[in-house]
This record gives sequence, structure tokens and C-alpha cells, in this order.
Amino acid sequence: MKRGIASIGMIGAFLALSACDQFGGHTNTDIANGKNLNTQTRPSNKIIPVPDLVLKDRNAPNILIVLMDDIGFSADSTFGGPIPTPHLDNLAAEGLLYNRFHTTAMCSPTRASLLTGRNHHRVEMGGIVNLAVGTPGYSSVLPKSAATIGKVLTDNGYNTAWFGKNHVTPIWELTNAGPFDRWPTGLGFEYFYGFMHGASDQISPVLVENTTVFDPENSGAENGYFFDKDMADQTIHWMSAQHAAAPDKPFMIYMAPGTGHEPHQAPKEWLEKFSGKFDQGWDKTREETFLRQKTQGIIPKDAVLTVRPDLFPAWSSLTPDQKKLTARFMEAHAAQRAYFDDQFGRVVQAIKETGEWDNTLVIFIDGDNGASGEGGLYGTLLGLLNRPDEPVEYMLENIDQIGGPHHVGNYSAIWAWAMNTPFQWFKQHASHLGGSRNGVVISWPDKIKEGGGLRSQYAHVNDIAPTLYEAAGIKAPDFVNGVKQIPIDGSSLVYSFNQADAKEQHTTQYYEMLGNSGIYQNGWLAVLDPPNVMWAPKANQDKIWKLYNLEQDYSQSKNLAKQFPDRLSKMVAAFSDQLAENGSAVLDGGIQERANPANRPSRFTNGSRVFLPSKRPLLDDAFPSINNRAWSISVPVIITDTNTQGTVISQGGWPYGWGVYLFDGEPTFLYLNEPHPVARLKLGEKLKPGKYVLEFGMRPSSNKPSGPAQMFIRTVSGSEKTLDISATVRSHWGANGVGIGREVGTLVVEETGKPFVFEGVLGPLTFTYLDAE
Repeated sequence: MKRGIASIGMIGAFLALSACDQFGGHTNTDIANGKNLNTQTRPSNKIIPVPDLVLKDRNAPNILIVLMDDIGFSADSTFGGPIPTPHLDNLAAEGLLYNRFHTTAMCSPTRASLLTGRNHHRVEMGGIVNLAVGTPGYSSVLPKSAATIGKVLTDNGYNTAWFGKNHVTPIWELTNAGPFDRWPTGLGFEYFYGFMHGASDQISPVLVENTTVFDPENSGAENGYFFDKDMADQTIHWMSAQHAAAPDKPFMIYMAPGTGHEPHQAPKEWLEKFSGKFDQGWDKTREETFLRQKTQGIIPKDAVLTVRPDLFPAWSSLTPDQKKLTARFMEAHAAQRAYFDDQFGRVVQAIKETGEWDNTLVIFIDGDNGASGEGGLYGTLLGLLNRPDEPVEYMLENIDQIGGPHHVGNYSAIWAWAMNTPFQWFKQHASHLGGSRNGVVISWPDKIKEGGGLRSQYAHVNDIAPTLYEAAGIKAPDFVNGVKQIPIDGSSLVYSFNQADAKEQHTTQYYEMLGNSGIYQNGWLAVLDPPNVMWAPKANQDKIWKLYNLEQDYSQSKNLAKQFPDRLSKMVAAFSDQLAENGSAVLDGGIQERANPANRPSRFTNGSRVFLPSKRPLLDDAFPSINNRAWSISVPVIITDTNTQGTVISQGGWPYGWGVYLFDGEPTFLYLNEPHPVARLKLGEKLKPGKYVLEFGMRPSSNKPSGPAQMFIRTVSGSEKTLDISATVRSHWGANGVGIGREVGTLVVEETGKPFVFEGVLGPLTFTYLDAE
């Protein structure tokens, strides 16, 4: 063996000499004669040439974009609302407030439009990624022909980073196999720190850094962790390190908190700040907000407060218990929003400390759509997607959980309406300003001279990308990585920075979201009305087109369809033309039809897959779906102690999760589907030290989504134990990830704690669909 090693060493030496021959230009004879090679290999004192690291325009601004989530137009004090946001107030006092800015009325489409400068259907984001279908305009697959602001600015000398929410990556690509070209770093950003789905637990999230999934070690209520603070910390660290390394190189930060979206969670001390603040109810809050908006000059003095729809109950009609419950939900929303404002203030202060504030362009978009009406009439503790049965009595029993780790839900839709003052409706309703009009603040001290100014030109989220390009002194590229780019749809807002009365440049814009349709043209808005609401889905069947003159009617309060039928007819035709030009059409069917997983590809449909224990979690989409399927898992284990404990596997957490654990040596299968009691299926015996093969799984008892099922668990050599449960989780595990060999994200049951690592030896875990075709 030693002789073999010596021979290998001689071969290596020969190859090394050959390399010297290659690079030094010497013959083997030179080497054999011992010719001195030192002068040929001495390092050069010349500096290695590198490309120019700085933009040609050395005055190109740093850029900070903030995109809030599900925040209504009137929620924040900056726009006359009841939630104090002093740091955003300060930004508005230093810069400009835009009161006629618009989004697409839903999350993923707004984000795709922001990132690319194109209309949402043109970039295949006609709905959120969770509702993607194969119809053109709705696939959720961002095309290479629409490069993002991250890619364009990086290619032009910026350092770029994205913090917070993603929700533009196709869900079937959220696995460890990618592809990663539609993850944030694949979309051109140099750094990403955040979460991939539409929502995330603020207290115990599963996060992604670039393309690595991880469970923050310091997460959890017991550690005082909140993602908003962590995100601000990471933003400040990245920015300060970037500036120290390259002070002449501008940065672009895209900060997208989950704040505003369910779950509404906040630190206890922030929740206490809002105790009792909303006991007056939504009607009074809306009236007071409207008066503040006029007093502060945020809306025109002739603006009209739109009336409460018949489907929305008056606050006075609620019972005392209903008032108590819905007010508490609103307190949690306010606390969460105010807490993020505090974190935003820290980021602003950090930029100021670098000396770069005056040349930093800040664009703060106060919502990716209107406030969310997805909480139903009274709010929800358990969230929207699984459509749980949550009687008011159940929520009252758990009222003290609101705002904390055991609250993953939303506030009342009627509070959302109040947060959209003075407009009608809310999120999803692209036909109405309550769904699509969001406040925006823009600051750039070096260039914007009118601190505290108001801008009322029409603007849309697709205007942001061209605004950045003009501010940076660059043009949108014709080709990116050899791919011809489709035209930008938006118009730069730079023209408005120092001209309050400048003529608006964005004169036509269509809207379409879940069938809620509209088109803006030169001050007029035609919409398909009325929209539906989730608690009365069949209340509005006869949809008709209406017409509004927004130049004279700021809040969309007066239908002029009968007075101007010809104008309306032309605008309806223009809407169809616009949608066709963007390569799409209005889809029939609502959320439930589009939510069917059969509409989208999956890496996991049938057969078996093998997973190994890991310190890192998997995203939910990187594991086979168990919803309404018959499945089993087989895993060899070595038990080293009679009281061995730990996690075999877990998915989700509170309020929807399942897992198999060893408690004092006994395997136990847990299934949590609130508000049902947690199902516990025990093996019935403690495993003595030795080797075992543990098997467990589920067998549906019907084809009904969320229907009954049978849980089972056994060892290969032992008898099977079963437990029948009356209801299963419909579809959603809360984006809390999958842990193999350890607990991750939120907890299925509190008794495990985290990380609850398996104390024995855990072998490969084999997942098998038992109903595979």
C-alpha cells in the first residue's frame, strides 16, 4: 500500500513539473538540467485588471423600495388612518405623498408587476402563484423576456438585495431541485433573506437565505423572536457591509415584509398599546378617518365617503361579544403594522448613519392591494385557506391568543373596509379602489425639493421599474442574456418629482383579478360590478358595467353609466382589447376552482420517495402532499435507551400539523386540525433498545376534501394500531416546513419544544402513496 502511495506521489510531482513546463515555456531538458526557473515564476507587481465596479453616473442614487402587504389606503396615520406610523409620517414630510397610486388588487400579480414594470398578465401572473393554471397569462412562470429590477440594476453596477416576502416563484419549483432561476437570486438579486410563500409565521418562521432553507435558531416566542426585527437586522447588516466595502457603489434594497397579511402577530408590549383603541367600531373609525384625510389634505375637499354596503353589518347591530372579538382582531392588526414602522425607522436611521441618505431614493408602497377582507364577517383565528368552522364562541374562548403564536388568522372584512376609507370594498376587488388604490411615499432629498408635497397624477405599480431606471440614468435593456425583452408597460414618475401640476403620463390601465374587472382612461374608470364576498358568494349574480369620473369623484361614489353610455361602451371594448394585447382573457370560475392542485405540476404524484434526516427543514412543496391521499412512511430506527425521545418527522404546526414522535420511548402519531382536538395514536408499547422498522400513515375514508380518515402506526414485527378521525386538513399546512429528525417552525404540540431532536439513530425515511395509479 505504501508503495502505491509513493507511486502516486511521483506521478503528481511529474504532473506538477509538466505544468511548470506549460506555463513557463521550458522544455523537459531544461528541467532535467536544473535550469533556474525563479525569474519566470516570480509574481508580477501589476494589479489585476477588473471591470469598472461603479456606474458611469456616480450620482446614481441608492434605492430602498418597501412594499407592505394587505395594508389599506387609510390604515396608517400618514394617510389619515388610526394606526400611528411616525417614521412613515417623517418620510412623507421630507418627500412626496401620492394619493392616486394603484396596484393589481392581489399579492403575486402586484409583486410581479413591480419587479418587471409590466402588466401582470403579460408576465404570466394573472393571479397568485397558488392559483396558477395553464391558461395564457395565469401560469405564474415569469418569462425571461421580462427581466426584473434586480437583474437590470445589478447588470448596471448596483449591489442588490431582497428581504422579506417572495411569492412570485411557481410553487412546484419550491423544492431542493429548483429550478432556481425564478427564486429571488435567479431573478437577478445578489442576495435574498426571507420567505417564499404568501404568508409566514412572524414568531417561528421557516426562512430561505439565497436558496438555502433554514429554521432560525433563535426563533420562537420564548426567545422574543419576530421576523420583522430579524429582517431589519439583516437589511442593516447587508447595507452597512456593502457600503463599507464599496462606498462609491450604489445599493438597491427591496424590502417586502409580511406585515399586514395574516397572521397578525406582534410583541406583547405592542399589543398592549392598542388595547381598547377600536372599541368604537368600524363605522365611527371610518368617519373619523375621512375627516382627518380632508383636514390633512390627503384627499380632495369635495371627496365623498362611500356608503357601507348592505352585506356589511353596522357596528351597532353586533352583540357585545361580537364587538369585543372583532375589536381585538383589529388591535392585533394595528400592533403589527405599528411594530413594523418601528423597524423601518431603524433601517432609515442606519442609512443616515452611512452619510448616504440624501442620495437615497425611497419608494414606500403602503400595500400590495387594499386591506384584506379574507377574514370573513368576524375575523378568524385559524386562517382562510382551510376554511375551518370557527364559531364566535370558539374564538371568544381563545380571544387572548389573538396577536400571539397561536393566532394565524385575519381581522374582520368590515374592519378591512374601514381601513380602505373612503373607498368601497377591499383586496381582490380590482374593480374598486378599495382593492387597488394604495398610498405611496417617495423621498429623495438630493432631487425632491418639496418636502411634504402631494401628488395626484394617476400612477400604477408597473411605473416603479421605469422610475428606478430613469433615476439611475439607465435605459431598460432591449436584450438580457440574449433574450429580447418585451416592452415596459409603466411610465416613469420622475416627471412628477418637482412638478406638482405636471400632466399625468400614465393615461390607460386595465384591471382584472378573479373576474373583477375594470379599465382607467384619462380620468374615467369603467368597472364590472358588483363583486362577491366570501360569506355571501351568491349574493351578487347580475354583474353590470358601471362608469365613474375620477377627476370629479375621487372615491368612486357616483355611477354615471346612464349619463354616458357611449363612453362606457367604448371603454368596455378597450378593456377587452387591453387584455388581449397582454396575451390573456378573463377566466371563469373563482378561487376554489383554480386552487385545485391538479391545475399545476408536481414533483410528487405517485410512487415512493426517500428522505434522509437533516438539520435543515424542507419547504412544504418539497415534500409529497398527504391531503386526501392514502400514504405510508417506513423508517428504520435504532433505539439506544428505553426512554428515547425526539422527532421522527413533522409537518406544519399550530393550528394545522402532524408528526410522529417518541415520548419516553413510545412512538406516537399526532394530527392537529383545529378547532378539532389533537388526535393522538400511540403504538401502545415502549420500544426497548434495539433495531426496528417503524411504519405509519393515513387512509382516507371518503373522497371529500377535509373528510374523515384513518391513522395507523405499527412496527414491522408488531401489530397495527389505528385511530379514526372525523376531519382532515383541507389543503394548507401553514408554510411551516417539514422537519425530519427534528421539530421545525411552529409546534404541533407544545410538549415537544424545539428542536426535539431524535435521540436514537434514524435511517432513511421512505414515503409511499398507497393509492398510486
